[in-house]
Amino acid sequence: MSLKIGVPSKGRLMDKTFDWFGARGITMTRSGDEREYSGRVDGIDDVQLVLLSAGEIPRELAAGRIHLGVTGTDLIREKLADWPQQVAEVAPLGFGFADLIIAVPTCWIDVDTLDDLDAVAAQFRARHGQRLRIATKYHRLVRDFLREAGVAEYRLVDSQGATEGTVRNLTAEAIADITSSGETLRANHLKILSDGLILRSQAELFAARAADWSNGHRATLAALTSRLGIDAPDLP
Repeated sequence: MSLKIGVPSKGRLMDKTFDWFGARGITMTRSGDEREYSGRVDGIDDVQLVLLSAGEIPRELAAGRIHLGVTGTDLIREKLADWPQQVAEVAPLGFGFADLIIAVPTCWIDVDTLDDLDAVAAQFRARHGQRLRIATKYHRLVRDFLREAGVAEYRLVDSQGATEGTVRNLTAEAIADITSSGETLRANHLKILSDGLILRSQAELFAARAADWSNGHRATLAALTSRLGIDAPDLP
């Protein structure tokens, strides 16, 4: 059985991943039928390509159903509570950069820091009898960040669509979301708090600690990482 590597199944992340491996002598190609979530890997023996959504890859790594996977730092840390015990970081890939941030309406002129947000949240609770709403898809990361910052009197609301639009649509008072250029935030009249950076994310190659590393898989991993010019991770 081959060593399985999970790669995002479409879009810029898939293309950039293929380019990154290709520049290091490992060619990945998708199956001709786009309904098939598989492909081939040339340049190394006994490696199987599995195409998954970026959001599925953390779960598949944690379950040990794939040996390696390419996904965002943000998704690993959001979806896996004890991620260092479940996956090993193999290599940052240098693309897919984005920041997870806290943003508030630009009209909140006196709100620039997390302390200011905490004060506004307390005022909001006193005035409206309910907690200030922060829309996000990253509940674990945002909750941990705000707890460490001492922000209270808020509640997280799940954002199913475009998070930046929730303030304009009156379904939240603030947001916590991924941004790369900040243009979408500005278009929606939002500003990032000066100390509101939660996480800098990028695409990374991870290894699953729970995967089966017997039957030659460890030797295949060593050959692959050597070909890629990176260090093999420390695995059980």
